[in-house]
Amino acid sequence: MQHLKDDGAPPRFRPVPWTALETPADVELWIAEYNLALQEHVGKNETGYGVRFTLAAGGDVYMQTTDNAIILDVTPDAEWVAPLIVAVAQAEPPKGAIWVLPDDKLVQLILGLSTLIESTTLVVGHNFGRRGSW
Repeated sequence: MQHLKDDGAPPRFRPVPWTALETPADVELWIAEYNLALQEHVGKNETGYGVRFTLAAGGDVYMQTTDNAIILDVTPDAEWVAPLIVAVAQAEPPKGAIWVLPDDKLVQLILGLSTLIESTTLVVGHNFGRRGSW
């Protein structure tokens, strides 16, 4: 069954089944493909773009990358993944749901999450804590 948005339109982006990545080279290739997909499908004036990782054991992790940071929005039902993020980032958990990690942790983060991901979906218009929560 096709899910509809509140306005009755079908969703713009559909979940893509995930295949676990095993090496840093696999992750680098995925990052390149993800960046290409963003360039092809996200308009210049759109904000809040990134990827939603739907985790097989429950919950979602939204990720946006900037020039110098990785921003993660972890949904309450995915809080169980926090110890993995702490281990990858070597940082304390945030007070809220928004994590800000150094950009040099991206490959390790994706490798760590890889076996836990069920699917990915491109997103636009996601808040990513822009209201000052990080």
